[in-house]
Amino acid sequence: MRFLSCLGLLLTAYPALAQTPAAPAGGLGPLTVEKIMRDQAQWIGTSPSGIYWGEDSKHIYFNWNPEKNRRDSLYQVVPTGGTPRKVSVAAQRGLPASEGRYDAKYTRKVYEKDGDIYLLDLKSQRIRRITNTAERETDPAFAQRDQLVVYTRAQNLYTWDPITGETTQRTDFRRGSKPGNPLLDQSERFLRAQQLALFEVVRQRDQDQKAREKQQRALARLRPKAIYIGQQNVRDAQLSPDGRYVTYTLAQEPTPIKGTVVPSFVTASGFTEDLSSRTKVGAPQTTYEMGIYDVARDTTFTLGYRELKGLDDQPAYRKEYQLPAKTPQAADSSKATAARKQKLASQTRRVRPYGPFWSEDGQQAFLVVRSADNKDRWIVALDPATQKLRLLDRQRDEAWINGPGIGYDEGNVGWLDNRRIWFQSEETGYSHLYAVDAVSGQKKALTSGKFEIQKAQLSRDKKTWYLTSNATHPGETHFYHMRVEGGPLHQITSLVGGNEVTVSPDEKLLAVRYSSSNSPWELYVLPNKQNGTGGSMRQLTHSTTPEFESYPWRKPEVISFKAQDGTDVYARLYRPATPQAQGPAVIFVHGAGYLQNAHKWWSQYSREYMFHNLLVDKGYTVLDIDYHGSAGYGRNVRTGIYRFMGGLDLQDHVDGAKLLTQKYGVSAQRIGIYGGSYGGFITLMAMFTQPDVFRAGGALRSVTDWAHYNHGYTDNILNEPYNDSLAYARSSPINYAAGLKGALLMCHGMVDTNVHFQDIVRLSQRLIELKKENWELAVYPVEDHSFVEPSSWTDEYRRILKLFETNLKSASTGGGTGN
Repeated sequence: MRFLSCLGLLLTAYPALAQTPAAPAGGLGPLTVEKIMRDQAQWIGTSPSGIYWGEDSKHIYFNWNPEKNRRDSLYQVVPTGGTPRKVSVAAQRGLPASEGRYDAKYTRKVYEKDGDIYLLDLKSQRIRRITNTAERETDPAFAQRDQLVVYTRAQNLYTWDPITGETTQRTDFRRGSKPGNPLLDQSERFLRAQQLALFEVVRQRDQDQKAREKQQRALARLRPKAIYIGQQNVRDAQLSPDGRYVTYTLAQEPTPIKGTVVPSFVTASGFTEDLSSRTKVGAPQTTYEMGIYDVARDTTFTLGYRELKGLDDQPAYRKEYQLPAKTPQAADSSKATAARKQKLASQTRRVRPYGPFWSEDGQQAFLVVRSADNKDRWIVALDPATQKLRLLDRQRDEAWINGPGIGYDEGNVGWLDNRRIWFQSEETGYSHLYAVDAVSGQKKALTSGKFEIQKAQLSRDKKTWYLTSNATHPGETHFYHMRVEGGPLHQITSLVGGNEVTVSPDEKLLAVRYSSSNSPWELYVLPNKQNGTGGSMRQLTHSTTPEFESYPWRKPEVISFKAQDGTDVYARLYRPATPQAQGPAVIFVHGAGYLQNAHKWWSQYSREYMFHNLLVDKGYTVLDIDYHGSAGYGRNVRTGIYRFMGGLDLQDHVDGAKLLTQKYGVSAQRIGIYGGSYGGFITLMAMFTQPDVFRAGGALRSVTDWAHYNHGYTDNILNEPYNDSLAYARSSPINYAAGLKGALLMCHGMVDTNVHFQDIVRLSQRLIELKKENWELAVYPVEDHSFVEPSSWTDEYRRILKLFETNLKSASTGGGTGN
């Protein structure tokens, strides 16, 4: 075992990095780790990002950094071309915010900027400032059929009248409990009656006090009702279109629970400083309830959910557990089993409501309701007068609900007209568009097929869908038109790769952020008309440097092979021009779990992409797999890791190794594997449970025990550790560490607030106790989960390259040492 601390290494390595010579003026030259891990903004260039249109459709705004400064700046360019121009700070102050809400006729836009609210007249481009306060105002929208502007300040709703300029407070949410007269006991009531009967002065003063209170109550009706919310917080307060109802969500935060402290050792103060971090999976979560304030009746109601079909349904996995086991192997009496089943059957699952979403005429509203365990999503019609819900659609998934357009903020829903609601669902196994009649409940699929609708937007006249989809190939994204009623998709973009499209406000032009697998993202413009062709796109930016362009970056082949469950698994394949017989290979595992990397556009793993080019130059074959759990391939692939991370996803990499040996002539004794975050987790599982398949592995910022990761991600896939201990036991690498045979390199940032440094420390102690010697740990004192410093990137990838060069270039079948 070797424990490598960068505290010592950096003292010697940093001067060497500072003295690394720049590439020759003629080009990049042979690839080295030192070259490709430099600051990308300095030697590759910075792609445009954050693209949006000016409201007049005459300018495109984006973040860019052609001057190689420490951070990006805002630029603008006209669609006809020309040199992009930096927007001065003074000019930025006068620009409307890119986000905002429009009135029904798209003549005005209301938005927040720097904590104040503004109104933009789209025809005259005149801006009116609505608020100018020290407090922050948020969430502006139009209200009462576009006659008023509504916004939030300090959890309360306010409206502003553009005609009179009058501001009115619409809600009065107050912390704490409602004050009131204490209840009098029998003795106190007797004494009070006696006093009033005996003393005229006391009786008269009591009558005066009651008269004043009556007058105050009468005057208070001109103000909003005081709603006492205890210690809860108000979220998503809305005013109904007719102004009669205020809907709001009350969020009850859990009582103080233990979070993780991450020590930061290298600080400006010279003292160790503690960073507060997240809790761990299974910790108590925020609970939600929806309230309705009926202004006309001056009454509040709390919404119930008994009408939701399947509200009490318990997840299927609980049938495996006969009792609340302390270990997966524990057992108990049949009496305890029956008691546990009865308890589970009586539990009502917690839910969170989103909305309401009102029709344009203000006559109908619907909610999206999601169960806290993310196994159910309901779309329900809401009658605020009766607080009744009527089911329109239920999506149930025994794993968990997610997928394109079905995220957790539920913003990707809306009204097609005053009767029909649109939404996305994975009902068929792929995320597609649906419409449901809010009156009859009749549902219709608008799109279908073995592909995903990844982004959906209605045209302003609601006659056309603007869609982004991977309909042509899982590794390509294109922009499409479709009639609002459904039908064929009409492809507008055509260049192979990734096409991220932003439609201009007048809907005549498309700003397209495009890239291919070996060229970074650039900004283009394209007419928004049927049967558009990618060849007609006009390029507006050029971001890469001559040094970067001097190297012939490879376009990896996107291949597929069959998984053991019959699924098509896609992967990027990098091969030398003249592959060596029985040569070495490296398998890369992307992170994030639900992410796609076997595609035809520029990878977000750009450093890894360049490192793979370096490996190929050195004679390696490289395979980069979109394993079970990856994005882009529908529900079954997305949920293939449910209750067993390190199951089908790891098997995909074992099958990939077999493919390399059987089809591409790679030696079965010379295969390595590496990856970061989830990729580091898979690397550990591979090295511990498949030691005869992988001879060397680099596990970076790895999860080693899922019981120590966060709730939002882990609970979906493995449920809660105290309810599904089996899923955690079989999914956590620390339980399999005894199986290590090959050479293992582990790298981790010490101020990682995502996957805590504690994870790798615990695994290190386990390896020490198991008396394993063929592993090493490199730590990075100033790095969080995503590395920032070029020196850290360089050190890390020097070690990874050394790991593979030492252990895979030899034809020996013995275990490596990692030295």
